[in-house]
Amino acid sequence: FGGTPPPAYCYDGERGEENRPHHELVPYTDDSPSSSPRLRSKPHGMPSSSSMDSPKSVRRSHVEKELEMRKWVLSGILASEETYLGHLEALLLPMKPLRAAATTSQPVLSLQQIETIFFKVPELHEIHKDFYDGLLPRVQQWSHHQRVGDLFQKLASQLGVYRAFVDNYKVAVETAEKCCQAHPQFAEISEVGSSACGNAFVFSRTPTALLYKPVDRITRSTLVLHDLLKHTPSCHPDYPLLQDALRISQNFLSSINEEITPRRQSMTVKKGENRQLVKDCFMVELVECARKLRHVFLFSDLLLCAKLKKKGQQYDCKWYIPLADVTFQSIDESESSPVPQIPEEEVEALKIKISQTKNDIQREKRACKGGKALERLKKKLCEQESLLLLMSPCMAFRVNNRNGKGYTFLISSDYEREEWREIIREHQKKCFKSFSLTSVELQMLTNSCVKLQTVHTIPLTINKEDDEPPGLYGFLNVIVHSASGLKQSLNLYCTLEVDSFGYFVNKAKTRVYRDTTEPNWNEEFEIELEGSQTLRLLCYSKSMLCRDDGENTDKMVAKGQIQLDPQTLQGKDWQRTVITMNGIEVKLSMKFTSREFSLKRMPSRKQSGVFGVKIGVVTKREHSKVPLIVRQCVEEIERRGMEEVGIYRVSGVATDIQTLKAAFDANNKDVSVIMSEMDVNAIAGTLKLYFRELPEPLFTDELYPNFTGGIALSDSVAKESCMLNLLLSLPEPNLLTFLFLLDHLKRVAENEMSNKMSFHNLATVFGPHPPAQSSAVMSQVQVLLYFLQLETIPTPDSKRQSILFSTEV
Repeated sequence: FGGTPPPAYCYDGERGEENRPHHELVPYTDDSPSSSPRLRSKPHGMPSSSSMDSPKSVRRSHVEKELEMRKWVLSGILASEETYLGHLEALLLPMKPLRAAATTSQPVLSLQQIETIFFKVPELHEIHKDFYDGLLPRVQQWSHHQRVGDLFQKLASQLGVYRAFVDNYKVAVETAEKCCQAHPQFAEISEVGSSACGNAFVFSRTPTALLYKPVDRITRSTLVLHDLLKHTPSCHPDYPLLQDALRISQNFLSSINEEITPRRQSMTVKKGENRQLVKDCFMVELVECARKLRHVFLFSDLLLCAKLKKKGQQYDCKWYIPLADVTFQSIDESESSPVPQIPEEEVEALKIKISQTKNDIQREKRACKGGKALERLKKKLCEQESLLLLMSPCMAFRVNNRNGKGYTFLISSDYEREEWREIIREHQKKCFKSFSLTSVELQMLTNSCVKLQTVHTIPLTINKEDDEPPGLYGFLNVIVHSASGLKQSLNLYCTLEVDSFGYFVNKAKTRVYRDTTEPNWNEEFEIELEGSQTLRLLCYSKSMLCRDDGENTDKMVAKGQIQLDPQTLQGKDWQRTVITMNGIEVKLSMKFTSREFSLKRMPSRKQSGVFGVKIGVVTKREHSKVPLIVRQCVEEIERRGMEEVGIYRVSGVATDIQTLKAAFDANNKDVSVIMSEMDVNAIAGTLKLYFRELPEPLFTDELYPNFTGGIALSDSVAKESCMLNLLLSLPEPNLLTFLFLLDHLKRVAENEMSNKMSFHNLATVFGPHPPAQSSAVMSQVQVLLYFLQLETIPTPDSKRQSILFSTEV
C-alpha cells in the first residue's frame, strides 16, 4: 500500500444504479467470467505464468493475460446489458395497459401520445434482448478462443434505431411531463409499472430518468467497445470485427445531436511576449463564491488584477489598487469567512485526466509523430491545467483598498500568502501617495501587460520546456537537524511541504522544541514525491491560543525552499544542506530513493517475524489471518489518532517507525507499551511501511493487472461486477486483511471534519503498491478509492450463500 495511480478513464454514466441494492450486483466468484444471476457456472482455471523469459514466451504470457482480462470485461458487459434490459422493461411495462385503455371510451392517453412517449423503445428492447441472448451461451461456454465480435458488429449496425429515438427524445420527454400533470391515471400506472420492475425510478416524478437511458447508452456502447478491444489481442479473430464495430459506433456518436452529449468546458491561456515586472502570476480570485482565473501584476506602485480576453492577446482590467492604499486582513480575519470547497473527487478525477494526457504526449514524442496530434494534446493539457488551477487552492489571501473594499485570492500554501505580503510591504516603503488613473491611462497600462508579462503559462509542473528535468517520483528521506540565528527564545517547530500537480502539500511536522534559541530536533521523515521539484520549510512559533474552529494561530517565523535537483539526489549517500531565511539557518540532510527502487519487492529470507513475510504466514503470536501488526496498529490509531489532522498523510519520525518495526520483527511482548508512548503518526507510518515491504502486494502479483484493467472499464455496472469478482477471488488471508483495513479507513474518513482525511486523501497515501515489474503505478489509488466508495462488499462467509452465486438459472 501507499503510492500514486496511473490514469484510468472512468465513465460514470449509470448513476441510476445508485438506488439499486448493492447485494444485487455482487459477481459470481467462480472462475467463470459470468457475474450475471442468469448464468450457470463453467469453471475454468487461471492461466499459469511461464517461468521462461524468451521473447516468444513473454509475448505468449502477455497474450494470455489479455485473454484473461477479456473474460472479466465480457462478464461485466453481460451484467450491464442485463441491467439495461431491466430499464427498458420498466419503461415498456406501462405501455400495454395504456394502449388497451386507448381503445375504450375513457382513454388515459391517446394513441398518438403513447406512440410519442414510447417511440422506438420496443425496437431497442428487441435489439438488446437478441444481443443478450446471443452473448449469454457463448460466455457460459467460455474459452479463450470463443468469438463474440459478430454480435457486437451486428449491434453497432443497428444504431440507426437510436438515431430515430434521439430525434424524438425532446418531444417524448415534454409529452410525458405534460401527461403526468394532466392525467393522474398515467402517473399511477407508470409508478406501478416501475415498482413491479423493482426499479427505483418513479415515472410521475422524474419522467426523463428512464427515457434518458437509451441516450446514455449511445456513449456507453462506444466506451464498452474500447474496453473490449483493448483487451483483445490483435491476433484474435474477433479483433477486426470489434474494430469495425468501434468505427461504426464512433462515426455514429460524432454525428449525433450536440444537444444530447454534454458540452465540455475549456479554458485557454494564450501565450504572449515577455515583460519585466516586480512580480506577475496566475491566481484564482473568488468573486461572489465563483472561482475566476486572473493574471495578477505587481508593479512598483500598484497591484493590478486582469483577465485575459478569450479572443486575442489582450487583457481586461478587473480592478487595481495603488500600493499606498493596500492593506491586509489578519490571518484570523482572512480565515473567518469560509471558502467554498471543490469536491475532492472532482479534483482527483481531473488529476487522472492530466496524467493520461501527459502519458499520451510522451507516447507521441517517443513515436516521433509530432504534428497536429501533438499540438492538440498540448492544448488539451493546457486547458486541463488551467481548470486544475481553478479547483485546487483553498487558502484565502485577502487585500483591501483605502475604502475598505476587499478582494479575495485563493492560494495553496501559507508560504505563498506570506511571500505576497512581504514583497508588497517591501515596495510600499517607497510609495507614499495614493493616486487614480484615468480611463486612458488604465487602458494603456492594461494593454502593456501583454508585452511586459513574465509568466505565460499557469504554474503547474507539467507545462515545462522539453529540456527541463521532470519532477521526482519516489521517496525523500529528510532529517531536520537544528536551527540557529534566533534572536529570542521560542516554542519552535517546522513543517515540510513538497509540490504535487503544481501546488504544495504539507507532508511532515517536527515536534515543538520549547523555550530555546537553538532547537535540536534531529528528526527524520520519509516523504513521498509525485513529480515534485521543490521542498519548502516553514518555521512557526507555537501559540498558546487555540481557535474554536481548529485553524492554526501560530506565527510564521521564517520560510525557505530548495530545488530538488535529480543529479544531486540520485546518489545513495545523504546530502547535507542549509536553508537560510530571515537570518535563521536550518540544517537538513536528504536522501532520495526513486520509485523504481522503492516499489521493488524483494523475496523474504526470514522464516519468522512480521516484515517481509507474506500475508497468511502465521508467526508464533498470530491467531488470526489478519496479521498482528495490522490489528495492533489499527487498534492504537483508532484509540487516539482518529481526530489527528493528516493521519496517514503527515509523516512520522523515521527512527520511531524503525524502532516499532524492529519490535514487531522480534515479536517483542512489550510492543503495546512501546506503541502507547509513540507519536500516532509513527504508528500510521509503520502500518504503511508494512504493506510496502511485503514481498507480494495485497492484491497478489497474479491478479493485480486485472484490478488495474477493471478499474479502467467504462461501464459502471460492468466495472462493479469485474472489481467485486476479482476481490472475492483473492486468497482468503489477503481478502480478510484488505476488508479489515478497508473498514478501518472508512472509520477514519468518518472523522474527516477533524482529521481532514477524505476517501481521496486516504486512497492517495494508502493505495496498494503494484508488483515490482508493473508499470501501472498510477492506477493503484483508483483501485483503493473504488472499494472505499462502495457502500457494501460481500464477506467471504456470505458470498457462496448469496442467490447471485447460485449455479441455477
